[in-house]
Amino acid sequence: MNWEHITEEAQIDSIIDQSKIQPVVIFKHSTRCSISAMAKNRLERVAAPESTAFYYLDLIRYRSVSNKIAEVFQVHHESPQVLLIKNGECVYDESHGGIDMAEIAEQVQES
Repeated sequence: MNWEHITEEAQIDSIIDQSKIQPVVIFKHSTRCSISAMAKNRLERVAAPESTAFYYLDLIRYRSVSNKIAEVFQVHHESPQVLLIKNGECVYDESHGGIDMAEIAEQVQES
């Protein structure tokens, strides 16, 4: 898995622009949470959908960015959490044990 790291709020605009060309997945990860570590591990063990960009956010270190993502995409903050962004909008989000690469791949195809 080649994660692009999100470290500043300005990247959100770039993600929105990119999502108009290809699906973008944001994984909001808590480095202090074993459930989040398990979800990240499960994502990294399976092949990611083709032509989909994957972004990683350390929400402990970059809490303000995490809050801005929740605001911009109008989702309730969870940890861990994945968001699927297409055409500038969050079309799918999941958290905790519901995070599954097969489901993400299915949503990439449907949305």
